[in-house]
Amino acid sequence: MPLYLEIVTPDSIAFAKEVKCVVLPTLNGRIQILPKHIPIIDRVIPGYVKVELQDEVDYFSINRGFVEVYGEKVSIITDGAAKADEEDEAAIEEAIQKAQTALSEAKEGSLDQAKIDQLEAAARFEMAKKVAKSKSR
Repeated sequence: MPLYLEIVTPDSIAFAKEVKCVVLPTLNGRIQILPKHIPIIDRVIPGYVKVELQDEVDYFSINRGFVEVYGEKVSIITDGAAKADEEDEAAIEEAIQKAQTALSEAKEGSLDQAKIDQLEAAARFEMAKKVAKSKSR
């Protein structure tokens, strides 16, 4: 029996299909979810998600959020998600540079820790796009 995976953002459903397995980044490390996995709820961190379908492998970059596994359904609720092969490399590089510059300026300035954490997450999300893109080749 296959898993049903959905990746949901505030704007849309980025992915919703039956899959063989999912590997994703959580606060407790990378986990692989196969059919008949025990129920879990965990925090996801910015990184890449490997999705194994019947005859192909897809990669997504995700931002912060949560994952719930219950029965044969995996739900990833995240601030942002992007399919790796749909991302433009030049735009990713530009976004990484902007995020790193903003983060450096924030650390030198007087921003509160919550804002710095938000900028760090944005930088990690952009790096995750780069990694996912490189794996999808």
